[in-house]
Amino acid sequence: MGIFKAYDIRGVHPSELDADIARRIGHAFARLLDAKRLLVGRDMRVHSPEVAEAVIEGMRDAGADVVCIGLASTPMTYFAIGSQDVDGGLCVTASHNTGEYNGMKLCSRGARPISRANGIADIERMCAEPYPGAVAARGSLEELDLNEAYAAHVASFCDMEGDISLAIDAANGMAGHTLPGILPRLPRLTTSTLFMEPDGSFPNHEANPLKEENLDDVRALVGSSGAAAGVGFDGDADRCCFVDETGETVTADLMTALLAREFLRKEPGAHIVYDLRSSWVVKEEILAGGGVAHRDRVGHSFIKATMREHGAVFGGELSGHFYFRDNFVCDSGALAMVSALNLLTREENQGRTLSQLVQGLRRYHSTGEINFEVEDKAAAIAKLKERYADGRQDELDGITVEYGDLASDDWWWFNVRMSNTEPLLRLNLEAKRETTRDARRDELVALLG
Repeated sequence: MGIFKAYDIRGVHPSELDADIARRIGHAFARLLDAKRLLVGRDMRVHSPEVAEAVIEGMRDAGADVVCIGLASTPMTYFAIGSQDVDGGLCVTASHNTGEYNGMKLCSRGARPISRANGIADIERMCAEPYPGAVAARGSLEELDLNEAYAAHVASFCDMEGDISLAIDAANGMAGHTLPGILPRLPRLTTSTLFMEPDGSFPNHEANPLKEENLDDVRALVGSSGAAAGVGFDGDADRCCFVDETGETVTADLMTALLAREFLRKEPGAHIVYDLRSSWVVKEEILAGGGVAHRDRVGHSFIKATMREHGAVFGGELSGHFYFRDNFVCDSGALAMVSALNLLTREENQGRTLSQLVQGLRRYHSTGEINFEVEDKAAAIAKLKERYADGRQDELDGITVEYGDLASDDWWWFNVRMSNTEPLLRLNLEAKRETTRDARRDELVALLG
């Protein structure tokens, strides 16, 4: 079944994911965890109530009691699973995918992620078997409203030291459901907002802030409102992307570097995790701040596991996921927003704009992520390994190759890895000089086609 992915379950409704398969997934999930009590939240997609109801019935058929929290962002569902006495739970959502998609993000107790490696493949296998039916003592159903508790949790991370204005684009996603409870708890913040009405048809633009064109509306709002910065959320609000006061995008790796300063100020010597696609400045800023840097594979299950292993206070990915130890080691767009507000209003930063704060981090030249449709991905990576054998290589995730000395003008590096979610190879490249970046990019594009 093509809906069972590396990190979640996702497919087109109803041709790939309908009520029948949702019920099977719920039953299998309860059996996987040998669960007595599970929790379910859902996003605003038109078919999410149907999918959520079916998955709940499957869990109850397996004998598990279910706590339903209703409309919830993915981070709110993580908070609910982490804060309640449940064996695990899931959020019915297809994240940033367009309206015809639906899916599920799954966790075990304590909001620990369930990926293909530790359960999704087992659920897929169980769903292919005959449906076991209902046990004699079906589970119960409880409804629980955690909106206020979640808003208070997010607001507890706020320690702004000055007044600030922010432009927000909720993209008709779940940020529009959770932010109205959070924003009034941030009294030093003034906001201008766009597309706050949750609407599973996404009538204004795709709820994927990684695409530059989807930030155009919040850029315009920053300009018209005079906000100090802008933030755009994805569909389930676990990711966000920032623009500065001029409307220029501040990539997530540069935000990770900036926010690392904030966490290291509060907790000197802390461990921080970042993914291997990120700019070299992330490691440099963590070390300069007295922290311990951990470079990791791409993907939330890897980042969260490494954070737990080292007790890391914070983590960031180029994809716009930001992770927080004190948030059950989970990602949250709202917490990234609050952390950025803390940083921008810090006394020593008052009078400095976001563009000024980030200016010193733009010391290398990157390509951004470039995708390639390659039939034999493993062969392509093997070819690169041979072609660049004279460079310093590692295979933490795909292949990373570094050339030259960081202090010299000819320094550059690249990573090519297989996508965990799509049939693609992904290239990221960075260099000391812009001309080197362009030449090496063209060289790799020619090799990868």
